[in-house]
Amino acid sequence: MAGFSAVVTTGIYCRPGCSARPSAQNVQAFPFAAAAEAAGFRACHRCRPYRWPQSYGWAAPELVCRAVSLILDGMLDDGSETDLGSRLGVSPRHLRRLFKAHVGVTPDGLARSARAHFARRLLDDTDLTITEIAYAAGFGSLRQFNRACREVFRESPRELRARRRKADRLVADGGLLLRLPFSGPLDWDTMAAYFAARAIPGVEQVTEGTYRRTIVVGDDPGVLELSSGGDDHLLLRAHLPHWEELVHVVQSSRRIASLDFELNEPASHLAGDPTIGPLLAARPGLRPPGTWDPFETGVRAIIGQQVTLAHANAIAGRLVQRLGAEVPGLRPLGLTHTFPSPETLAGADLGGLGLTPARARAIGFFAGAVAADTVRLDRSIGLDRLIASITALDGLGPWTAHYLALRLGEPDACPTTDLGLRRSLPRHAPQAAAPLDDLAERWRPWRALAATHLWIADQAPVTRPRVARGAA
Repeated sequence: MAGFSAVVTTGIYCRPGCSARPSAQNVQAFPFAAAAEAAGFRACHRCRPYRWPQSYGWAAPELVCRAVSLILDGMLDDGSETDLGSRLGVSPRHLRRLFKAHVGVTPDGLARSARAHFARRLLDDTDLTITEIAYAAGFGSLRQFNRACREVFRESPRELRARRRKADRLVADGGLLLRLPFSGPLDWDTMAAYFAARAIPGVEQVTEGTYRRTIVVGDDPGVLELSSGGDDHLLLRAHLPHWEELVHVVQSSRRIASLDFELNEPASHLAGDPTIGPLLAARPGLRPPGTWDPFETGVRAIIGQQVTLAHANAIAGRLVQRLGAEVPGLRPLGLTHTFPSPETLAGADLGGLGLTPARARAIGFFAGAVAADTVRLDRSIGLDRLIASITALDGLGPWTAHYLALRLGEPDACPTTDLGLRRSLPRHAPQAAAPLDDLAERWRPWRALAATHLWIADQAPVTRPRVARGAA
C-alpha cells in the first residue's frame, strides 16, 4: 500500500503523486485515508484522495487484511466490532489494538470513512439525490450522512455537491454509470477474454470487451456491465432495482477485475524467476481473475472438472435454465436468469443436466456447506482453512479448492494439479525446470499471479493488446 501523506502545517492529506511539494519535515505518513482523517486532517482539493477506494494490500498481518476486507464488504453496516471480531476469532479489544497499530483508525472509523468517500464520489459523478446517496452509501439516515460529511470533509453534502467539477459528472444512457479507479497496469482485454471463455449462458455475457452479468441485490435482480474507461479506471454501468446496497455492489464489482490486487510487490518478487519473469514482462497488466459470486464460481469449477470449457458451459447453462430465477427483458443483452442460491442447489435434483452422479453429489455437498456456513466464502478465514473446508467435502479435491480460492482473491492459491498449467509449463520453463509443485514453492506468496500468467501465456490477444496504466 502506497500510503497517504499529511502536512501538519496545513492540516491537509494527499494521495501519492499529488503535485503539492511540502517540506519533508512537515509530512506525516498514514496507511489509510481514514487514519489521516482520524488524526484531524482533511482531504486535499487538488488530488482528491476520496476518489480512490481505501484498498488494502497483503503486506500487513493477515488478520488485519481480512478484517479490512470484511469492513469494506459491509460487515459493520448492520454489525458491530464485536461481531467482526467473532467472525475472525478474536476479541474486539484485540482487533482494535491491531487496527491502531497497523491501520491507524478503529474498525468503525474505517467503515465510516469508506462510506463517506463513496458518497462523495456519488455527489461528484451522479445526479442521484442526496437522500438516495445517503442510503446508497450505507448510511442509516440523512442526519448520520450529514454528520459524517462534516466530520470527514468539513462541509455538508449540499456544499460538497456544489463544489464538484464539471468534468466529473457521468451522463448515463440507461443505468447508473460509475468509475472504478485502479492503480498500476491493468490488462482488461485479456481478463475479459478469460471471462468470455467461461461465461455461464444466461448469467454472463462478454462482447467487444464489455462484461455483463445478472446479480441479485437483496431479493431483486439487477445487471452489471464492466468495460474499459480511461488509463486509470474501468466503467461500471449498474442497472439496479434500488440503491440501498450500491456501495457494496461497487466493491464486489471491483473484485471481478481484481482492481485492488497490488502488483508492485508480487511483480518484484517474480521478475527474476526464469519461468514467470518473461511472462510478467510480456503482460505487465495481467492480474488473477476475480469473481462477483464465489459460490457461483465454485459450482462452475465443479462442473468443469475433467471436461472441456464448452461442455462445462453447456451444463452450467442447463442448470441455470432449470433452477435459476428468470429475469425478463434482458434477452437483447444475452442474459435471462440469475444464478441459483446455495439453498436452492443444496436440495435440488440435478439429474438430466449432463453431470455425472459424482459431480451432482459434489455440487449438493458444496451448496449445503456454503448454506450452513461450514465453507466460508467471505475471506474471513485463511487459505489453509479454506482449502481444508472444501476438500473435506466428498468429490472436491485440491484443484477445485485452490482454483476457487484464486478466484476469491487469495494471493497464494495455486492449483498445481491443473492440466492447463502442466501443459503450459514445458513451453515456458527452462529445459532443466523442476516439477510444477517444486517451482510453485519459489513463487510463494504470490502463486496465484504466477499461475494466471501460465494460464494466459499462450492465449492470443483479443485485439491489439491494451494495457491501461493507473496512477502510481
